[in-house]
Amino acid sequence: MRTDGAATDGPAPIRLGTRASRLAVAQSQDVADRLAKAAGRPVELVTVTSEGDTNRASLASLGGTGVFASALREALVAGEVDVLVHSLKDLPTAPYDGLTIASVPKRADARDVLVARNGATVDTLPEGAKVGTGSPRRVAQLKAKRPDLDVVDIRGNIDTRLGRVDDDLDAVVLAAAGLGRIDRLDAATELLDLGFWPSAPGQGALAVEIRADETDKSLLAALRKLDHAPTRLTVTAEREVLAKLEAGCSAPIGATAVVDAELLLVSATVYRPDGSEYRTASHAAHLDGSAQERLDEALEVAGRVAAELLENGAAELADLASSVSATPAEGDHSAGPGLATPAAEQPADDASTNTASTPTAQ
Repeated sequence: MRTDGAATDGPAPIRLGTRASRLAVAQSQDVADRLAKAAGRPVELVTVTSEGDTNRASLASLGGTGVFASALREALVAGEVDVLVHSLKDLPTAPYDGLTIASVPKRADARDVLVARNGATVDTLPEGAKVGTGSPRRVAQLKAKRPDLDVVDIRGNIDTRLGRVDDDLDAVVLAAAGLGRIDRLDAATELLDLGFWPSAPGQGALAVEIRADETDKSLLAALRKLDHAPTRLTVTAEREVLAKLEAGCSAPIGATAVVDAELLLVSATVYRPDGSEYRTASHAAHLDGSAQERLDEALEVAGRVAAELLENGAAELADLASSVSATPAEGDHSAGPGLATPAAEQPADDASTNTASTPTAQ
């Protein structure tokens, strides 16, 4: 990490801001390595501490997972770093003044996993088993499947959560992508299918954020190389559902978008917090035209999904008004600052972003 303003030989390093957790550093280092190769310049990690890292209260009480992003974004605006790497699911959908998402690398596995004692699955957990999660969505999904479970609110990094299995918990629910990025996916005892267990909008994807007025041409060109158009398309759709529902990161909402043979399918589910009821809506569209036209189609399909959910009483079911982090203006698309704009007109490097059958998070 650079500690002073002394001049160095060669091109100036790109300063990449990251949280200090093992997972954040792992995913940031992966992006840093690829960015350095694409830009032909060194990239250094700069750690930033957020309220979410120091306050052990529940995420819901802190206002959702956006608490992990605020300190990083302040550092970027202040010019202390040049780029940020976020878990995309942690970013509020409301625009952040002066910043934009410049790159969305190829998505990892979007699924959740169960890590349980004795190789148990959700179905085979003993009656009344204690299952830990900090996510209201996962609480609702677990209760919908197994009302008898004792679901416990937990915080802490991945290692801390894994350590509680065989200690005071029978199981925990985590993101497959996170486990994969720290080489702990072997701890999973069940991969939860996206059909019944839709994950958080954007889960498994990363977002590389920069200042909207960035003028470093080599940095901008390198970030365009890292962008994965199919991933940008699907996460834009998922996050647009969240935005149109005017729901914050703590709302019990799951969303899944997949592209298969140029058909975009967007599905979302809103849960009553206790899992006793839920509403699901799905819509599809054929994709055609430029990258921007495809993104516009994704926004339109996501809007139809959100509209159907609201028509079917989703707002009352989940009390979405109390989960609102920021209300977009009428007609605004708030999937994320810059997310609904293509990084570049480039071919996809795979045919589909359907991660439901992906065995690993690599």
